[in-house]
Amino acid sequence: MRKASRLSLYSALWLASAIFSLPLLLMLSGSLKTTEQLARNPYRLWPENIRWENYPVALESMPLLRYLGNTLILCTGCVIGTTLSCALIAYGLSRVRWGGRKYLFALVVGSMLLPWHVTMIPRFVLISELGLYNSFWAIIGPTFLGDAFFIFLLRQFFLTLPEELFEAGRIDGLSHFGLFWKILIPLSKPAIATVALFQFVQTWNDFSGPLLYLNDPQKFPLAYGLERFVSSYGDQTHLLLAASVLFTLPIVVLFFLAQRTFIDGISTTGIKN
Repeated sequence: MRKASRLSLYSALWLASAIFSLPLLLMLSGSLKTTEQLARNPYRLWPENIRWENYPVALESMPLLRYLGNTLILCTGCVIGTTLSCALIAYGLSRVRWGGRKYLFALVVGSMLLPWHVTMIPRFVLISELGLYNSFWAIIGPTFLGDAFFIFLLRQFFLTLPEELFEAGRIDGLSHFGLFWKILIPLSKPAIATVALFQFVQTWNDFSGPLLYLNDPQKFPLAYGLERFVSSYGDQTHLLLAASVLFTLPIVVLFFLAQRTFIDGISTTGIKN
């Protein structure tokens, strides 16, 4: 019975994986076809004639390297800002004893209910008044102020760490910064890596931020550049699919490289509240 149950579970997982992988396979297959092949049979997985030249043509049709460089700058800055600010705030809400921290944490969690569109106009006005419009800091700067979901995620993880380690650190004379840097950070690498991965993917896929705060084509990231590619080459579906594969591939590779750390960070978060 146990073997049959496990076989059924694995079969269901394989089926679910195949269903969720089908759009990616169709995108990869379509990127190797011609427009005529796509129009004739878009759901055929194996192309009649594989056209690898679709990728060089797509690369020549847009400044991919410039878009990629801008995206990496934004991703690096946002990852640093988010991990640093959220870890510090989560430490203050979990390991520093002070009155009212539970109420402030409830307020932080409650802010997750606010849609991004509610704060869009005030944030745009503030960034414009600060002179950050049309600069990377318009997107990177707010990440240094924390993110409610990541603060919640890290706080729940920090609460699972043994209090005895922090008591021993206080006895040895460590300050709050020493406790944070020498004890909490080394023990929280899976959770911090999870936050960094989430933020990297979020920034990589971000379209609305560059759309609002950037108007210089030299500063456009990949997501915005891909949208401009769609408006220019929307009738050439094979080139659009090739560009989409190039846009998606780094994220897929990053997830497989960080998969174990990502799963460890998720599975050990929220055990203690």
